[in-house]
Amino acid sequence: MKIKVLGICASPVRGGNTQAFLEKCLEAAGGEPQVEVQMVTLAEKKIGSCKHCNWCLSKQTQDLFCIQRDDMDEIYPLVADADALALATPVYIGRLSGYLASLMDRLRAFIYGKVHRGRLADKVAGALAVGWYRHAGLETALQSIVAGILTLGMIPVATPHCPWGAAGLSSKGGTGEFRKSVRLGVLEDSWGVEAAQALGRRMVYLARKMKAVAK
Repeated sequence: MKIKVLGICASPVRGGNTQAFLEKCLEAAGGEPQVEVQMVTLAEKKIGSCKHCNWCLSKQTQDLFCIQRDDMDEIYPLVADADALALATPVYIGRLSGYLASLMDRLRAFIYGKVHRGRLADKVAGALAVGWYRHAGLETALQSIVAGILTLGMIPVATPHCPWGAAGLSSKGGTGEFRKSVRLGVLEDSWGVEAAQALGRRMVYLARKMKAVAK
């Protein structure tokens, strides 16, 4: 059974810690049999906030998910086609980034849309967050993503490492120490990397179960 996993990196920094963390998750998912993985980074993309205009409720079509014309046009079909979503964010003041918040708000088109309503229901999704130091909001950032996952009718994926998904620290030991020589400090967080990998494998496992039931 083929499984499609879509990873979305919601950091404005291309090739940074959040992207590296997500890549570990997707590498683990892609290592499973018959799994296709793809990653979208929101860096440099233009995604407007949901205007709650309710256009999607009555005028949505198969090809036009939302009345707004921006980079969501290319992301909507990828989300719709995926069996599992991996949503990764840097911690912004104890919560998900504004980039991911805007994207998830725009996924309202899958909740109330005339054509695509319920399209994501019973699919699986995993949350990933990268924080600079301990107690800086990793859990609340993950919880804000999980709240969106539940609102979409999707199934949030947990790991033995973290009940909310996967969390990584980008400073050494989570102390907040700044080292100019280290750009991708999250890769030194072995526990966090293990969590990201476990999340990727777990997402595939649950996606197979749900897809089999749907048939």
